[in-house]
Amino acid sequence: MSADTANTWSLRNIYLYLVCLITLIMVIFSAVNVVRSVVELVYPEPRLAIGPAIPPTAERPPTPETDAQRAEQQAAYQQEWARRNAILNLVRNGAMLLLAGPLYLYHWRKIERETMA
Repeated sequence: MSADTANTWSLRNIYLYLVCLITLIMVIFSAVNVVRSVVELVYPEPRLAIGPAIPPTAERPPTPETDAQRAEQQAAYQQEWARRNAILNLVRNGAMLLLAGPLYLYHWRKIERETMA
């Protein structure tokens, strides 16, 4: 085994390569999820309102008008919930991308500097 080969597979270089692999995977997954979250914001998933949002009471028996109103309220609530989830996913994945990207670049540049020397 030559000195260059031994230096290439030192414990330090193995660590740097593993960190690069893990952060690169994180960057890829977070980038895909950022795109997915943006698409969810632009084109939300259609939701069907199933049943009344608020169950009828004895004082207020169900009527077709109140059922339709409740269904509209539930559909609006579901749309807001889906929008909120898409925004939260976008922020979470954007943060992961902003953290993992520089970590990857830092470690990869360290590897390049060590292999050049």
